[in-house]
Amino acid sequence: SGSQAEFGKQWYQRRVRGNIKKITSSMKMVSAAKFTRAEKALKPARVYGTGANSLYEKNEFGSGDDKLFVAISSDRGLCGGIHSGLGRTFKAMHAETPIKKAIIVGDKAKAILVKVMGDAYLSTFNNVGKKQSSFTDALDIAEEILSHDFDSADVVFNSFVNVVSYKPAIKPVPSSANIESNDAVYTYDEVDSEVVRCFQEFSLANIIHHALKEQEASEQSARMNAMENATRNAGEMIDKLQLQYNRTRQAVITRELIEIISGANALE
Repeated sequence: SGSQAEFGKQWYQRRVRGNIKKITSSMKMVSAAKFTRAEKALKPARVYGTGANSLYEKNEFGSGDDKLFVAISSDRGLCGGIHSGLGRTFKAMHAETPIKKAIIVGDKAKAILVKVMGDAYLSTFNNVGKKQSSFTDALDIAEEILSHDFDSADVVFNSFVNVVSYKPAIKPVPSSANIESNDAVYTYDEVDSEVVRCFQEFSLANIIHHALKEQEASEQSARMNAMENATRNAGEMIDKLQLQYNRTRQAVITRELIEIISGANALE
C-alpha cells in the first residue's frame, strides 16, 4: 500500500543519513589528526617565513607597475569556504587594479580565479594538499616565480589564526632590481647582484614554504569544523527521520489493526 511504500522510503532515507554521519565523523577524526601534524609543522615554518620577510617589512622597496600575484591554495575541497574566501580576496584586488600576471598554486583557486582573470595566469601547480608540502615544493614554486620578470610580487594565502578561524594574508616580495636599489642592503657589507639574487631566492622559498604551511593548517582546521557541522546536521536529520519513521510505522500498525478488527466484526 501507499503507507507501506512511504514506510520503506523513510527507512531507506534514515539508513542513508546514518551512513553519511559515519563518513563525516570518520573524516572529522582524520582531519583532526592531520591538523595536529599541520599545526606542528607550521611553527618552525612561521619562524623562517617571518624572518625572511622582515627585511621587506622594515624597509621600503619600490612596487612598480609590473606586478605578479601568487595565489596559494590546494586541490582538495570539503573544507567550508576557505578557497572561496581566497577567491574573494583576489576578486577585490582585481577590481581595484586589474591583475595581468598571476601564478596559481592549487586547482581550487584556479577554478575560481580563471573565471575572473581569464588567461592572466602564467602557470599553475596542482597535486597540492594531498600530502604535506616540503621545502622542495616551495623551491619549485619560487624558481617558477623568479623565472618571470616583475617589479614586485604579492603572495596571497590563508593565514591560520586558531582552530576556528583564519584570515587572508598578503606578503609583498620585491624584485632583485628593487632590492639592489635600496641603500639599506649595503649598510653592513658590500653585496653584488649574485648575492642579492641568491638571497631573494632563498627568502622567497622560505616565504612560500611558510604560506604553504599556513594554508595547510587553515585548510585542515576548516575541514575538521566542516565535517563536525556535517556530522551534527546529519544527526539532527536522523532524529527527525526517526520520529517521522516511528509515526508512519505506528500509523501503519494502527490501520492494519483497524482492518483486522473491522473484518472480524463483519464476520460476526
